[in-house]
Amino acid sequence: MKERPIYKGAHVNLSGNALSVGDLAPEVALVKGDLSSVNIGGSRKNAQLIICILSADTPVCATELKTFNAKCAAIEGVDAIAVSMDLPFAQNRFVSNEGIDRLILASDFRDRAFGRGYGALIADGALASLLARAVFVVAPNGRIVYKEIVKDISDEPNYDAALSAVKEAVKPLANDENAA
Repeated sequence: MKERPIYKGAHVNLSGNALSVGDLAPEVALVKGDLSSVNIGGSRKNAQLIICILSADTPVCATELKTFNAKCAAIEGVDAIAVSMDLPFAQNRFVSNEGIDRLILASDFRDRAFGRGYGALIADGALASLLARAVFVVAPNGRIVYKEIVKDISDEPNYDAALSAVKEAVKPLANDENAA
C-alpha cells in the first residue's frame, strides 16, 4: 500500500515503487554538487542513511539537514546522503553556507530515478515532481531496515527512530572490526 503524505491539509499521491522494510534498496545514480555521480542503494561497505527532502532552501529541510549532519558526526560506519531535486549548484551553496560536513547532498533532477525507485516522488499537487520528506536506512547487505515517509510533509522526521536504526545497521560492522 502506498503512503499518502499530507501537504497543507490535503493528501498527495506518490509515484514509483512502494518499498518496504526488508526490500532490497534499488541502486541509483545521483548528481553531487561538483556534477560527479554518486551511487546509492544496493549493498555497500557501510550502512546508508538516505534522507529525502523537498529543497534545502526551505526552513524545515534546512533544519533537518543540519540536525542529521550534527547527529551523524558521532556514528562510524554510515554514509549519510540527502537527496532532493535541487540543482547541484544550490546544494553546494547550502553546504558551504551551513557548514555541512557529514552529509553528501545529491540531486535526482536528471531522471528522477531515485524518486521513482524509492516511491518518494510526489505525483500531484503544488509539489508535483519533488520528493516527499522521507528517511531510509539501508544495511550494508542492501536491505532496507528502516523507512519513514513523513505523514505531514511540513513536519520533521523521527530523528531518534532513524538514528536508532542506523546504529543497529552499523553494529555488525563494529563487531566485524572487533573480531579482526
